[in-house]
Amino acid sequence: MIKKILIATHNPAKLEEIKLGLEELEKYKIQLISLNDVRVENSPEETGKTFKENALLKAKFYSNLTQLPTISDDGGLIIPYLDNEPGVKSRRWLGYDASDEELISYTLKRLKNTTKKQRTAYLQTCLCFYLPKKTSSKILSLTRSHQKQNKKNKDFLILQEEKIKGYIAFSSSKKRIKGYPFRALFIVEKYNKYYDELTDEEHQKINHRLTALKKIVKKIKEKLEIEN
Repeated sequence: MIKKILIATHNPAKLEEIKLGLEELEKYKIQLISLNDVRVENSPEETGKTFKENALLKAKFYSNLTQLPTISDDGGLIIPYLDNEPGVKSRRWLGYDASDEELISYTLKRLKNTTKKQRTAYLQTCLCFYLPKKTSSKILSLTRSHQKQNKKNKDFLILQEEKIKGYIAFSSSKKRIKGYPFRALFIVEKYNKYYDELTDEEHQKINHRLTALKKIVKKIKEKLEIEN
């Protein structure tokens, strides 16, 4: 049985959000730990061309490094008018690891003199839950329905993508969440409100990362035969 899951992110805001999305697993005595808990400071080079490729790359990197079941994600902003930029380069859109304020200013600059329709955008994420072969073999061999299929000693892998549709505002929100610069610019289509100004209830309903995590938790419970 899984005893620990490593949340592979150095972003404090993202760490708390992923913990929130996985908290149901704590009822089954699964401990959610951070990179700080295992004293890992380094990061892999994100060479993937898609969010899915980068999420898998990071999950494998940290899981193989720590030998722990690992969950990671990759995501960002997609603006069709700008040929789907910034995409996988959302944090490094300026050619380096830019600050929240730099990214907000640059986005507004790139969309200067555009119409509302041209400012259509998506916040997208892909989450990856990964167990290396050895760990997968030890855990899954304990469950009846997976004993036969696990003879090939395959990786245990779950990938889940989600996104939110909206548009980029003509000015930024006065409310900011550190670590999430694009949320200060993103108007959520469903509520016609800045992402940063959603109520807790609204946020819970549309948050793409939490939606993906809910589906991952369900799949983990099914795979490991965790009873409700």
